[in-house]
Amino acid sequence: MALPAITPYPMPTASDLPTNRVNWTPDPKRAVLLIHDMQQYFVDAFTAGASPVIELLENIRALRSACDELGIPVVYSAQPGGQTPEQRGLLQDFWGPGINDGPYQKQIVKELPPGERDIVLTKWRYSAFQKTDFRARLTQLGRDQLIVCGIYAHIGCLMTSCEAFMQEVEPFFVADAVADFSLEKHRLAITYAAERCAVVMTTERLIKALRGEAGASAEPEAALEAAPAAESGSLTKDGLRELVADLLQEAPSSIAEHDNLITQWGLDSIRIMSLAERWRRSGAEVTFVELAERPTLADWFALLSARLSRTLPNGDYITT
Repeated sequence: MALPAITPYPMPTASDLPTNRVNWTPDPKRAVLLIHDMQQYFVDAFTAGASPVIELLENIRALRSACDELGIPVVYSAQPGGQTPEQRGLLQDFWGPGINDGPYQKQIVKELPPGERDIVLTKWRYSAFQKTDFRARLTQLGRDQLIVCGIYAHIGCLMTSCEAFMQEVEPFFVADAVADFSLEKHRLAITYAAERCAVVMTTERLIKALRGEAGASAEPEAALEAAPAAESGSLTKDGLRELVADLLQEAPSSIAEHDNLITQWGLDSIRIMSLAERWRRSGAEVTFVELAERPTLADWFALLSARLSRTLPNGDYITT
């Protein structure tokens, strides 16, 4: 029932982000930063000095600094040590007694010390809203946006984001300022957040958005911007090859028409889901499963051609 030892894994980058369903923009006059459960007990599960904890600490520090600069309130969540079985409730069945009664495990990591004006919220369940006055504090502050960072992405960070959404607070889930048990769990969290309850952004893009700078779009990397056939008018076979090559950061000429994009080139599920969503928005009703079952340029082009309203006689273009 103890926390697992977490094997190092690469922190997701901007090109790994799923497509957001909404286009909320973070506003320094509406936002609060939540630094979620960055206590020694939880951080010690990671391998010190390795990814993703290196990027996690660096990016949370950057977020914290930007929020201080912009006057954005900062809230830390922290679970108490030495909880009784009654206080622990059903968490006991899944995770055991949790943080012990000593000073070490419950302390916020030394890299991220709370400031004098910061709020430290005693947290009792996965969601920071449960058994706390967190929602009332947001109301008192006149804030209705929540920037979420910390650990663990698929547990407390995701549950807090979901509950914020259900309480009419817009969550911003910072993909490279959260960390998890594994890359698989991390991807699960950011995909669910983007599709169901939050806007998923990188630290860099979120800070730029808060500052009103250019390049702050919450959309995935520029390669995905070229994905929709309807928006660009047409998609050629060469255009499809270039799109996929950009996602893979490979030369287009190196990817053959019948190469398996998953097993030979490592195209992951997040990027495939993003492509499927973009093409659906363009009128091509394709699914993630269909793309994953036939992961070649030739098959994708044939599938897109069949699903769009017509194919030009020469077969080189698909249009809506």
